[in-house]
Amino acid sequence: MEIIDAKLSRRDLIRYGLLAAGGMLVAKSGLSIRASGAATLVSPRTTPWAEPLPIPQPLQPNTSFDLSKLSAGLNGDSSEAPRASHQLWDYYKPRKFYEIEEKQRTWSFHKDLPTQPIWNFQGDSDDSAHYAEPTLHARYGEPIVVRNKNNLPANHKGYGIPDTSTHLHNAHNASESDGNPSDYYGSGYYKDFHYCNKLANDDPNEALGFLWFHDHRLDYTAQNVYRGLVGTYILYDELDCNDETNVNGFRLPSGEYDVPLVFGDKVFNSNGIAYYDLFALDGIIGDKQTVNGKIQPFFDVKKRRYRLRLLNTGPSRFLSFKFSNNMPFWQISNDGNLLPKPIKRTSINLTVAERVDIIVDFNSATGSDVFLMNVLEHIDGTGPTGKILNPGTPLLKFNLGPTAADGSINPDQIDKLRGLPVMDTVINKTRTWIFNRQNGAWSVNGQLFNRNIVNAKCKLGTAEIWNFENGGGGWSHPIHMHYEEFRILSRNGVAVKPGDVEYARKDVIWLHPGEKVKVYVKFRDFTGKYPLHCHNVVHEDHAMMARYDIVDGPAS
Repeated sequence: MEIIDAKLSRRDLIRYGLLAAGGMLVAKSGLSIRASGAATLVSPRTTPWAEPLPIPQPLQPNTSFDLSKLSAGLNGDSSEAPRASHQLWDYYKPRKFYEIEEKQRTWSFHKDLPTQPIWNFQGDSDDSAHYAEPTLHARYGEPIVVRNKNNLPANHKGYGIPDTSTHLHNAHNASESDGNPSDYYGSGYYKDFHYCNKLANDDPNEALGFLWFHDHRLDYTAQNVYRGLVGTYILYDELDCNDETNVNGFRLPSGEYDVPLVFGDKVFNSNGIAYYDLFALDGIIGDKQTVNGKIQPFFDVKKRRYRLRLLNTGPSRFLSFKFSNNMPFWQISNDGNLLPKPIKRTSINLTVAERVDIIVDFNSATGSDVFLMNVLEHIDGTGPTGKILNPGTPLLKFNLGPTAADGSINPDQIDKLRGLPVMDTVINKTRTWIFNRQNGAWSVNGQLFNRNIVNAKCKLGTAEIWNFENGGGGWSHPIHMHYEEFRILSRNGVAVKPGDVEYARKDVIWLHPGEKVKVYVKFRDFTGKYPLHCHNVVHEDHAMMARYDIVDGPAS
């Protein structure tokens, strides 16, 4: 606990000779080999289906704020964190202003557990109205500024650190508003994030849909996300318009029938308080899974179609979803980006940070209730075993209610959703990124992350081929690149074809043990620094990250 309270990072532990290869504490000055018996920690029992699913309402803009007071440069306020000037400000001046406060608040994960402090993002000061994971709705063509105030406890004890850098995953944002891991700022400061809500290269086929935001503080992402710094960001346009009756749109389920489901792993100590094993360097695998911040909640649904937006926040667990009655559903997106057309399925896999939108028709459900199950066995940080469990773990109960009017369209009748952008035939450069374990930490191309080392310079306006390789050891890695979407060309030499669920734009890729994946990526609109990393955030915090810069000059 002294090490945790001292905020010693992995780098500090190695520097002071306290951490051995493999992640064990060195027996020195009375320290035990392991800080805790967390590997065998079992959470207290909780009664399933005892509480309703929280469904957050969108945060509201501050309509009284004078937008003319904002500018591309700093505001000249002593409490403002440093940043570069906003790029393309004059072309995308904000039309709305939001204020989000990072603060320690109280939350109940379950009525059988004590109310306890969490950290979260919230748009108002009324703690009684907050949600574990708030949401923000935005629209293309409507730039916004989000002022993120860090009011976390400056003298915090325990896991987590009150320095933050909020990343909007995977928005097409300039570097200064990306939430780079090294651009963190402390309690008492704020930063203005300029979200242009701009299509990459002004191509409507580049539209994003289901994004999320989370803390990305260097070396502490896993701890701060585990403490609760997570939210969702839903982006609409004239086609995916949140109006199922609009004949000019896609007519997808909307309003109260468009519901984000945010999944997270937790383990609780004998007192029922969320526990984080700081020295589980392979990954944190909890024995309780939360949905929108609640353990095994219920959701009263009507007999009609719903759009469910599934997000796996980890920190390390991979998931495979199916319904208890094995009813089919339609996958309409991959990583929140609409597919060329819906694909009918009965199960779906999500690695950490992946998102997927599905359409479920509860008219086809039989009985009085249905359960959403996780059927993928995942025991430790190496990744899932591959075993499919029967029946698996029920995460969410749907209580079926009466039939309701449905203005959405049957997905079987949708011939086309979002087309894919045309890929360049000229490739400026090919790179290889190898993800491996090294001396008890995690590396990319044999190097531990160093914020001051630029691992790649990518020329603005050009396309590249990136090869992602899993260096072995039986590990699975969810690999994420900031800012630009990529297209998967092949896995282990097998091309991705139309009709595959991976025939899509992606920002996270499940890199299986020993696997090689080839992707296409193009760099548009903004310059600056961006990271590439494993989104098993425990691996990320232990150095499995690289830096690439988008530059006006030549690539290198």
